[in-house]
Parts: sequence; C-alpha cells; structure tokens
Amino acid sequence: MYARDALAAALTRAGIQLPAMDVRTPWADEARYALVHLGICSAPVAHALAAVITRGASR
Repeated sequence: MYARDALAAALTRAGIQLPAMDVRTPWADEARYALVHLGICSAPVAHALAAVITRGASR
C-alpha cells in the first residue's frame, strides 16, 4: 500500500477527511522518494487531527 493511501485510510477510520492529498516527486531527474502533500485544512479538522494524534500517543 502506498503511503498516501495508508494515511487516507487511517484518516477515514478516524472520521477525518482532508480536502486534498496528492503525491509529488520533488526531483525531476530521479524519483528517490515521493512526498505526500497534505494540502490545507480548516481549524476544526486541525483540532480533530490533534485529538486523534493525542489519543494515539497516549497509548
């Protein structure tokens, strides 16, 4: 599974949807690895992400 797809699935399970997620390769000559661009999100979504991360980190 690709990193973007794994992250999207985890966010969906947590009830969170980012408006845009895409994959970018920053090097034109060689794709060493891709970057998952998370785009922007609203303040409520940022709070929801923080809550999910905090719950997970406290385990």
